[in-house]
Amino acid sequence: MAGEFKVADYRKRMDGAVTSLRGEFAGLRTGRASTALLDRITVSAYGSEMPLNQVANITVPEARMLVVSVWDKTMVAAVDKALRQSNLGINPVMDGQTLRIPMPPLTEERRKDLVKVAGTYSENAKVAVRNVRREAMDLLKKSEKDGMSEDERKAHEGDVQKATDAVIAEIESNLETKSAEIMQV
Repeated sequence: MAGEFKVADYRKRMDGAVTSLRGEFAGLRTGRASTALLDRITVSAYGSEMPLNQVANITVPEARMLVVSVWDKTMVAAVDKALRQSNLGINPVMDGQTLRIPMPPLTEERRKDLVKVAGTYSENAKVAVRNVRREAMDLLKKSEKDGMSEDERKAHEGDVQKATDAVIAEIESNLETKSAEIMQV
């Protein structure tokens, strides 16, 4: 068992938390329109819940406008309903099979709320990273009982801690960038 421990496997899982965090950040609204804002929206279509991008094309024709072009005209009302119920504070305007979504400028209070949400997302990512770290440390303690030398265990623990510190720093950096982007007027 002594030769099986690979820090890279745990680092890969920690990096997964960062990737997930970036996806959550993409869904947070900033002053600019982004198709990622609508990524989590599902529409009741053809008897099941489908992602919006499977029933419509989403484009950004200008900085503060999203356009959703619904492929099937019978789905326009369902898409409109899904957008209005999304808690994104958007108000689509119907134009045939096209829904135009003007992005109103964010108020200072709403920006601060979004920064808090971003902070919560980053805290959840840190917890996920720490859970991976704890799992690795537990395995190392068990491996020492199964024959790994104490020096080897300590060396691996140091590597795991370095990986953890690097990923936590990356999460902090992503949060700073996103917060600045949200607060930018």
